[in-house]
Amino acid sequence: MPRKRSTDRGDELLARLGSLTAQARQRAEVQRSQVELAIALQRGMLPRDLPAAPGLHVAVRYTPANLGLNVGGDWYDAFTMPDGRIGLTIGDVQGHNIEAAAFMGQVRAGLRALASVTGEPGELLARTNDLLLALGSELFATCTFMRLDPATGVLESARAGHIPFVWATADGKSGVVDDEGGPPLGIEPGIEFPVTRHRLTTGGVFVLLTDGVVEGPSLNIEDGLDQVVRLAGIAAVAGLEAHALAAAVIKGAESVGHDDDAAVLVVGLDDPGDPARTTRARSSAAARGPAGGPDDGVPRLAEPRPPV
Repeated sequence: MPRKRSTDRGDELLARLGSLTAQARQRAEVQRSQVELAIALQRGMLPRDLPAAPGLHVAVRYTPANLGLNVGGDWYDAFTMPDGRIGLTIGDVQGHNIEAAAFMGQVRAGLRALASVTGEPGELLARTNDLLLALGSELFATCTFMRLDPATGVLESARAGHIPFVWATADGKSGVVDDEGGPPLGIEPGIEFPVTRHRLTTGGVFVLLTDGVVEGPSLNIEDGLDQVVRLAGIAAVAGLEAHALAAAVIKGAESVGHDDDAAVLVVGLDDPGDPARTTRARSSAAARGPAGGPDDGVPRLAEPRPPV
């Protein structure tokens, strides 16, 4: 009789192990399906093509989160606006799951759609904020939106709770843009977002990024931004391609010490190829002198390269 009881217990144990194994396989299959869905969702919401214009260079890099469903809420976008100017945006949605990725898609789609109504960055962010509040989501997003005229280099930007972007000039100057921003999108109605104007001239670059690039347990945000500032300055002086700078910046995200996703968008402007235009621009720059010339309300964050 004791031997019979022992056999029964062994059979019961094997049955339980079999059940647990089946449950584990089922959970693994469900998680794998969720990962595949999240990755497909995320890839489908990031732009496939980038805008083109004479002298314009746009490069992007993105690395997904290495935690949970391997999906986050970071995004970037670049597109040609109805008036021919270029819209550039980067942002970060709260959370690291399928809901965050879906909300990211709503923000990106909302910005694109509303950009056909108004291209003014501050008004565009205000309308997007009201749209997200009307959707009733409990999530929020930080965002920077820029409108660039590639013919003149004039760039207007507005920020909604997002980290400031980095600039660098062809003569080696670089820094973090000191502008006024507003709160994140989707928190409070009736918000106004200040607009700052800059001028991007030949050889200069702007680097937009998310906090996953510059902040984490192993790196505070100030040191992270300083790291990007140095990279941008070196790249501008050396005349590196935008994609090379974007790759170097995203590579630096490995030092932050976490598994957050990270996005980088680099925009630069070169001589469109008109020698006469180049000569006029350089003569004008020389006449203005190092202070940047008459005050037209547009800070010059990049100066033309000297003749080779």
